[in-house]
Amino acid sequence: MRVRGHAEFLFLALLLAALVGLFSVVNEHFWSAATLQTVTNRIPALALAALGMTFVLVAGGIDLSVGSVSAVAGAVFGWCLADRGLPVPLACGAALVAALACGALNGLLVNLLRMPSFIVTLGLLEAARGVAYLITDSQTKYLGEKLALLQATPVAGLSVAFFLAVALTLVAQFVLTSTVLGRHVVAVGTSEEAARLVGISPARIRAVVFAVSGTLAGLAGLCHIARLGAADPNAGSGLELAAIAAAVIGGTSLMGGRGSMLATFVGVLIIATLEAGLAHLGVSEPMKRVVTGVVIIGAVGAEATRARLAARRARRAG
Repeated sequence: MRVRGHAEFLFLALLLAALVGLFSVVNEHFWSAATLQTVTNRIPALALAALGMTFVLVAGGIDLSVGSVSAVAGAVFGWCLADRGLPVPLACGAALVAALACGALNGLLVNLLRMPSFIVTLGLLEAARGVAYLITDSQTKYLGEKLALLQATPVAGLSVAFFLAVALTLVAQFVLTSTVLGRHVVAVGTSEEAARLVGISPARIRAVVFAVSGTLAGLAGLCHIARLGAADPNAGSGLELAAIAAAVIGGTSLMGGRGSMLATFVGVLIIATLEAGLAHLGVSEPMKRVVTGVVIIGAVGAEATRARLAARRARRAG
């Protein structure tokens, strides 16, 4: 299992290198320090949301509300600063608490109503977006450089937000692979009934992973504000699909029980590189969305094929 995981990670790294090489050959301006800095400094919000999504997917669920939750966090941050005059640390804390509350609400509803997480989080996707509009009066709040620290580039032109995303990726990987909580998350995603029989509470695990996903989505919202200098109620639109795509490209199973935070991060880099490369080629925004959609379908199809082959091998072995 460990060898196979290393092989898959190596394949992703080679795929990323191939994309960089392809775009560098097609466009001589792609291979440059400026492009590297642009790609890496644009990914923190997606990377953070994808980490939370990976936790939820490995546990056998899905969180379609992360984009709207990131908008709620941004709206709360903007309201605290612009309308209440709170200092930045308190505004950040309020934003993250709001995002945590959204994630906890997802977990609570999934557990209490015993409904698929797809349905519950789809509902919160709409409700949270509405809350973001209400908080901001449907207007973008321009905040200036209140979170300039996250966009500071202390090393090689790479932002603090990027290093934060890398650090949290390493922490998340450690939690998933080397802690009791991580093993319980994998167990619940693999077989909820089997996990229950050995004394693991699936409801508790679901509550934890949705709370983590909400909090990381809130942090993604703050990264978005740091980059744009504004709290936009439309922020994060489509973030949930990009986060799912990054996780699936990284090998996370949509059926649960399988995933890697490091591979998800590489999936984020692949998506960012693809978007940057298409932009350098002058591809229109609609066509970029078409290509990205095809990549998502291909990744999901590859994961479905892998799952079928694994099931077939298991039946033969049994």
